[in-house]
Amino acid sequence: MELSNKTAREIFEIVKANPTRAKFGFGKKAAIVNIDIQKAYTCTDEFKTAYETDPNQIQYINQINELARAKKLPVVFTYVAYMDSAEDAGIWGTRTNTEDSLQNIKFGSRRAEFDDRLVVDKKVDVIYCKKMPSPFFETPLQSLLVWHQIDTVILTGGSTSGCIRSAAVDSLSRGYRTIVPEECVADKHESYHFANLTDITLKYADVVSVKEVIEYLK
Repeated sequence: MELSNKTAREIFEIVKANPTRAKFGFGKKAAIVNIDIQKAYTCTDEFKTAYETDPNQIQYINQINELARAKKLPVVFTYVAYMDSAEDAGIWGTRTNTEDSLQNIKFGSRRAEFDDRLVVDKKVDVIYCKKMPSPFFETPLQSLLVWHQIDTVILTGGSTSGCIRSAAVDSLSRGYRTIVPEECVADKHESYHFANLTDITLKYADVVSVKEVIEYLK
């Protein structure tokens, strides 16, 4: 099929609809990993996600997390924040140094806070501060999943082309069935979003509807 004249979204829809595409499927026990749903990316004009598959993204995420808690499944939240010196941002923090640059998401700042619409239960949910795209990188996430005997990782948050993609690659590499509910991830632009959903679908994870994830959790 000729794809050169198709948009990123059209290509994703073609790939998604392919009846011969094999799926990893859901396993026996899942964990929800919610990635960087924080005000730096969701609540200001400069950083607000420009493209979401569904405007109810955060409401869906809350619903998934509530179902997981009811089943005593791990619910994990990650956020990004750095020291005032930005030395913990490593080489990544050297590219720019403007008010809106990555290394200027400081501990205790508004930009480091979770979105107010997000429901986080600090008594039972696990919260990790991460420094790099993948939630597996230099966090205790792997140990947590092993402890709970998890075989399925469900990813939400953003961005699709950055942290979600990195998480999917690392999750697959560690042997987990990896699920991305389409309506629960977002990016700065439709082209990045759907191009990466296509690549994730073809290689690293199952991109499915949020309805399918909810049915599994129920």
